Amino acid sequence: MTTELITRDLVELELSGTDRRAVVRELAQRLVDAGRVTDLETFLADIDAREAQMPTGLEGGIGIPHCRSTAVTAPSLAFGRSSAGVDFGAEDGPAKLIFLIAAPEGGGEQHMTVLAALARRLVRAQFKTTLAEATDPAELAAYISEEVAP
Repeated sequence: MTTELITRDLVELELSGTDRRAVVRELAQRLVDAGRVTDLETFLADIDAREAQMPTGLEGGIGIPHCRSTAVTAPSLAFGRSSAGVDFGAEDGPAKLIFLIAAPEGGGEQHMTVLAALARRLVRAQFKTTLAEATDPAELAAYISEEVAP
């Protein structure tokens, strides 16, 4: 059985959180609801530990929090937009496009492959424009999957 990396239910077109922890929790809850994360608090602690090593904000309004965790059952990617922007530690300011990458604890390097694919796509203006302007979560999930799935 193959599990799509990202699906409609893992896309939030307008995140309600106003800080990094709230936004990560909001996206992580989608992973829990989808059965991809078994323990929200363990997963959030693993994300916090990773963020403590190095901020995950990228230039151009991007946040990519990510981690490996024993609470993750399948490699997953959740995506959300924040019109207000959320501080992920990038020098040029807050992130408006946020990707949460969740990888199982012994799951190889797939999350790094996804992270690298995302980084390559995010330098393309058209990719960011599509992410910022899409209005259908299912179409957006299909687009992201097509662009970054290993």
